[in-house]
Amino acid sequence: MKTLKLLSLIILITLSSCSSVRVNADYDKKVSFTNFKSYAYLKSGIDKAEISDLDKKRILNAIDEIMPTKGLSKSENPDVLISIFTKERERVDVYQNYGFGWGWNPYWGMGYSNVITTPEGTLFIDIIDAKTKELVWQGEGSGYLTKNTEKKDARIKEFVSKILEQYPPK
Repeated sequence: MKTLKLLSLIILITLSSCSSVRVNADYDKKVSFTNFKSYAYLKSGIDKAEISDLDKKRILNAIDEIMPTKGLSKSENPDVLISIFTKERERVDVYQNYGFGWGWNPYWGMGYSNVITTPEGTLFIDIIDAKTKELVWQGEGSGYLTKNTEKKDARIKEFVSKILEQYPPK
């Protein structure tokens, strides 16, 4: 019974700690973002992202949904270029349980460890001034990844929307 309660607690902690996207943004303070009204993708940057073409398409579709709400429209002659970059790693969490009590085990107080690995990813969205070709804004979001295709669309939209909440800088 104790083991079942502990396992439930571990699963709850793991799910609650993995459910959010941690975001950060940085920008050039000398740039006036109100001048930017249109965007396009920097193909060379998008091509370098080391993810599947389907995931790239999901990310770009999510960006296309959000940018009009930021006052930017897609254009052949853009004010800014958007590029993406990704990183992936395995997050390893080790949970220790030390049980105390009498039993047949000669090592009183021995417990067990539980190791949980979770794929975690980071998505960078770069906004580059199309005229100067200089990076003017970078947003970064990190969190757990899912292999489940049904949940992948929603998770990617969550990453992109959380990152772009930081744009334009206030």
